[in-house]
Amino acid sequence: MATKELVGLLLAGGQGSRLGVLTSSTAKPAVPYGGKFRIIDFPLSNCINSGIDTVGVFTQYEPLELNAHIGIGKPWDLDRNNGGVTILSPYLKSENNDWFTGTANAVYQNIHYIDKVSPEYVVILSGDHIYKMDYAKMLAAHKKNEADATISVFEVPIEEASRFGLMNTDATNRIIEFEEKPANPKSNLASMGVYIFTWEILREYLIRDDHNEASEKDFGKNIIPMMLEENKRMYAYAFEGYWKDVGTIQSYWESNMDLIERVPDFNLFDHNWKIYTTNPVMPAHYIGPNGSVKKSIVAEGCMVYGTVRNSIIFPGVIIEEGAYIEDSIIMSNSVIGKNSKIYKSILAEKVVVGEGVEIGVGEMVVNTIKPDIYNTGINVIAESAYIPDHAILGKNVVIHKCVDASDYATLNIASGGTVFK
Repeated sequence: MATKELVGLLLAGGQGSRLGVLTSSTAKPAVPYGGKFRIIDFPLSNCINSGIDTVGVFTQYEPLELNAHIGIGKPWDLDRNNGGVTILSPYLKSENNDWFTGTANAVYQNIHYIDKVSPEYVVILSGDHIYKMDYAKMLAAHKKNEADATISVFEVPIEEASRFGLMNTDATNRIIEFEEKPANPKSNLASMGVYIFTWEILREYLIRDDHNEASEKDFGKNIIPMMLEENKRMYAYAFEGYWKDVGTIQSYWESNMDLIERVPDFNLFDHNWKIYTTNPVMPAHYIGPNGSVKKSIVAEGCMVYGTVRNSIIFPGVIIEEGAYIEDSIIMSNSVIGKNSKIYKSILAEKVVVGEGVEIGVGEMVVNTIKPDIYNTGINVIAESAYIPDHAILGKNVVIHKCVDASDYATLNIASGGTVFK
């Protein structure tokens, strides 16, 4: 394989447990987004748009759907003999047969893959953020500063800064201190989890870190602090634009809703920076004689006979006569029955809603099983679940995967309730 100047390393093995039932059987980067995409499409598209044609994708948790989506990388022009995309999962070795135990360990376990490409630099990316970024510009800054590491940062309100890893810099943007979610932040420059390293330097630190039994094998907790302590040349790279960590139900819902604003902060219609994905082979969507759609995204293959307001509708969804959907995300191949009403909800793929159902009504009560995940009034219906005719679901209600009519003790699920399979 020919030597590459910059190789992309995409960390996509996380569960994303804060997305609840949306990631019960699929990795967070494979979660659908924006009417036709999956979350991982954004960093992959950023790579090819930045001129990076060699990308390693580290997978671990529930990788089947993610691997199938990426395939050989054709949608991103990464189906190449020289370079392209490579899925890197934990595998059986002659010794030390471990799962990836941290972000740094995932890269360490695949040093041989990176050495084979022999890049001068590597860009480490998270597979679960929504943003557009030209990594070539970041690399130019890295080289100009003769840096060992460059970390992309963005400004956050100081009152929210304690939720992030923060960089303190000098007048030249050289990083002089890193704080991991400090109680009293000194800076509002938050790490985006996008790093460019000079590979020769990073390789040394990965090996040393692996030999440290006390290490958590993590870039933010171990590699970066160790490099700072040893006075390596580390610089912050200021990012200006839309960036969203869609790691919670609320942030995921908000980011999707951002797309339907009149002038969206994050524009999917930008022809200068396209987001690529696999495309379903479906006809154009159809709006029936009594159908009505306003301020929404409706993907191909949908048939809308009811009313859609302020919502994201994925491919192949059927919305029957008299149905009303508002402030919601309806994923692929779901069916909404006649005269059903859905408010502020997320329905995963292949959900079937019966006739005369009401979802998202009643008082505001956090979910009684997982109040830390479902607490902002959004209902979440998992993949292939069924909601019987005339059922009434309150707010913060969760329906688990493959639930059918026999799993309901009552058709009136109060706010905060959960239905298990």
